[in-house]
This record gives sequence, structure tokens and C-alpha cells, in this order.
Amino acid sequence: MGRRKPSIDLLGENGSLMRRTIFVVLALVSLSACDSGDPEPTADPTPTVSHSSTVAPATAAPRPETELCYSFTYDDAVAPTTDVEASSCKKEHTAVTFYVGTVDAVIDGHLFAVDSEQVRADIAAQCPRRLGRYLGGSEEDLRLSMFRAVWFSPTIEESDEGQDWYRCDAIVLAGDEELAPVGRRLEGALDEEGSTDRYGMCGTADPEDAEFQRVICSAEHSWRAIATVDAAGKDYPGAGKLRSAGTDACEDPARALAPDPLTVTWSYEPPTRKQWNAGQHYGICWVPTS
Repeated sequence: MGRRKPSIDLLGENGSLMRRTIFVVLALVSLSACDSGDPEPTADPTPTVSHSSTVAPATAAPRPETELCYSFTYDDAVAPTTDVEASSCKKEHTAVTFYVGTVDAVIDGHLFAVDSEQVRADIAAQCPRRLGRYLGGSEEDLRLSMFRAVWFSPTIEESDEGQDWYRCDAIVLAGDEELAPVGRRLEGALDEEGSTDRYGMCGTADPEDAEFQRVICSAEHSWRAIATVDAAGKDYPGAGKLRSAGTDACEDPARALAPDPLTVTWSYEPPTRKQWNAGQHYGICWVPTS
């Protein structure tokens, strides 16, 4: 499959295609008899037959279509290209194509290949931005869900043929490096009643606990993500500063959900440096569910 994309957990909120044209030049060679200077030819000249041929252009493969479903493994999802065939959306699947765009080959006046870092970064910014429009709900709903966007571009060979698309797929994480199967199309999923229980982000322990694992809320869990806290600045301020600011910000949403507002327990999970660099400039507030 080639080089893997970053871990899906690090994709954050947020290659140009070099189209190579091959010119085939067909030279038609004419053969002629040379004049020997003899008054009469010694033999009848052999007629020269010239054949010309043309090369029919290859039929370009069709662009991907939206609303097609796929049964991906986690490794399929993080690969830069894919050859997994579409499967029936009426059966359980793990990915749905929600957008197909055209690769912008020129970035800052330079032409880049489809597998360049510049092109991959551009696509990596486009697909997550469009995921929220497809799923519905609010930005906070998406942050607190286990939905993620993954993306694919043509192989080098396909780009040589003139293919200039990129494809955005929606997936649902079940846990670390595990995809959740879904049995329906996902468009508008976050607008539906019960979407928090079906697709929400939960945990097996306090996120500060070494045994903590992030899981989908439809699985067994003991903690739930309830709110996010934005952090200012472009440079990573450090986990300590983030934790100090975020912990206080989590108190109000935690108290609003507590059975007893006088006894409130909550936890704050700041973004790691890797998550920050991938575009996640917010932390997550958690509360126990039991």
C-alpha cells in the first residue's frame, strides 16, 4: 500500500498532482531506390509499402464516486492509496466515501507530484474540514465523536495516466487501531437522536490513568467525553499549562451533568504535542459514568 498516513488519532481537525503527458512520435520512413547511373536497371524495383500506425490513448480510469461503502481494516484506512473494492452499503462496512475532489497540482507556483508532502498536506487539510458538513451536528458534536476522515489519492502510475482526484472517506473508530462496523450510510449521522450514545467518545478509565483506553460509547466504558476546551496560540504551550487552564474550564460542564452538583468529579485531557502539531488545539473534559 505504500507509506502510511499518520495514526488516525493524530489526524487533527484538519500529494499536487504531477500530470505527465507522454508524446509518442511515430516516424514514417520512406525507402527509395538509389540511382546507380546505369542506363537500364538490372532488376525491377521492389515496391516499397509504407505503413503508418497510431496509438489509441488509454481510457482513463473513472473518478471515484461518493456514497460508496467499503470494508476497510485499520491498515487500509491509513494507507495513502487503496485498491479495496466497494461493498454493499446495506451490509456492515467500515468506510463511506463522502467527497471526491480534484488535486491542485500547483502550490505556490510549483508543480508537485501526487506523493509529495505538499500535496498530501493539502489533501489532509481538505477532508477533515468537509467531514462535519457531511455528518451534520455541531463542531463540538464532531470533536466528541469517534468519527474521523481518511483520504486517498491516485498511485504514481494512475497519476501518470492523468488521474487527478482525491477521495475522502468517513470512518468510525472503535478503539485504538480498530474500526467500528456500521450498517447504514453515515450522512447526517450526528443530527440523529442517540448519535452520542452510538458514536460518542468514551473511555475505559480516567484519562489520567495509565490503563485508560479510548473507545466508542456503544462499547463498555466508565468515562465519557462531555466538552472540549480551546487553547490559544500557535506554538504548543506544554501539557502543564494546558492542564492548568483546562481543568478549571471543565468544572461547569461537569457540574451541569452531575447527579449531585455538590459532589462533582471530572478530568481534563490536554492535547499531546503530536496532536497539537496535527491540528488538535483543544483539550477534552471527561466525567465518570458510574
